[in-house]
Amino acid sequence: MPLLKKKDIPRYNYNDYLQWEGRWELIEGIPYAMSPAPNPYHQKISSKINTILNIALERCEKCIALLPVDWKIDEYTIVQPDNLVICYPLEDKPYITKAPSIIFEVISESTEKKDREIKYKLYEEQKVLYYVIVDPKKKSIEIYKHNGRKYKKETISNNLYIFNIEECKIEFDFNKIW
Repeated sequence: MPLLKKKDIPRYNYNDYLQWEGRWELIEGIPYAMSPAPNPYHQKISSKINTILNIALERCEKCIALLPVDWKIDEYTIVQPDNLVICYPLEDKPYITKAPSIIFEVISESTEKKDREIKYKLYEEQKVLYYVIVDPKKKSIEIYKHNGRKYKKETISNNLYIFNIEECKIEFDFNKIW
């Protein structure tokens, strides 16, 4: 018999989140520690993803690539994707409030379940156009594209993929991130 029932688990909000030290995500009121910090290999991959996105978006006047920032979905859900592309002007707030067009999550043993299950469902509900899961251990890429109702897994040929967002195309060579 479980010790705690769902009604016994505290539900936190954005004001609580602001008081916490360190890096956290809050999903439906449940806090998830973002520590320890990502390992150097994870950061190397994330940095390369960001570089490729920035170069690809140099001519796109509408979209920008960002490293982890708070995405405040509502008072009880704030996440920090590893890499993201937004195609709208930044607001004068310490977080974004609209869904990104592309999210990359570089998974690790400690985040894999959350990234593959919880964040997958969350991003699908929020209609993030592309959700990319990068697995450094297996050197594998999974790309999911939202079709208006749900995600559909995309096929990648030779680790090359073209993201079509707004008026912009991002030709992404995943061979360059390892």
